[in-house]
Amino acid sequence: MEPPAHKPDEAPGNRIAEAILHFLGKVPETELTESRTPAQCARTIANGAAVKAATAAGAFALPPGPLGWLTILPELATVWKIQGQMVADIAGAYGKQTALSREQMIYCLFRHAAAQAVRDLVVRVGERYLVRKVSTRVLESIAKKVGLKVTQHAVGKGVARWMPVIGALGVGAYAYYDTAQVAKTAIELFESEIELEGEKPKGPPPLPKETITLPDHGS
Repeated sequence: MEPPAHKPDEAPGNRIAEAILHFLGKVPETELTESRTPAQCARTIANGAAVKAATAAGAFALPPGPLGWLTILPELATVWKIQGQMVADIAGAYGKQTALSREQMIYCLFRHAAAQAVRDLVVRVGERYLVRKVSTRVLESIAKKVGLKVTQHAVGKGVARWMPVIGALGVGAYAYYDTAQVAKTAIELFESEIELEGEKPKGPPPLPKETITLPDHGS
């Protein structure tokens, strides 16, 4: 009896999901503090990260044929590391680095590529963004959904690895575009007011209103 047709495709998706969870094990830190011109600073950060990601991805894609397929996961991990640091630095430029969470990180990295998978992590409410904190089990489920989407993109890019140099240029160009999309999501998020689900309001609680009984002059 032949195995189910979907089994071969599940393994790469699971490996990518595991890589995502490993990456999210520690949210990147930044040394940047709030900028007086955060939008300009964020654009500079984004441009630098996009060039760096394109260069790294293109280098991984240089080996042609079967060897090129073996570099897909290391390429993804390297690009995620660059993008993750970019997201942390953009958060720093907007003064939001202390509130940066794994939920915000996975939302910024994969919203453009797997919107359905991460849509419940960060919800826009008017001019604010509500960030929901999820359990490890829910995060694992989201990572698997993202992993399947990323696998589909990776398979499509993998075809280019059979064309030396030209394929590397294409992979590098996609990494540049991908990083620019991550930056766009991060800027939209951090330039807005962010509310963490379940966060206690800052400052002392309001004093209870006293009940004042007026004297009865009619008695």
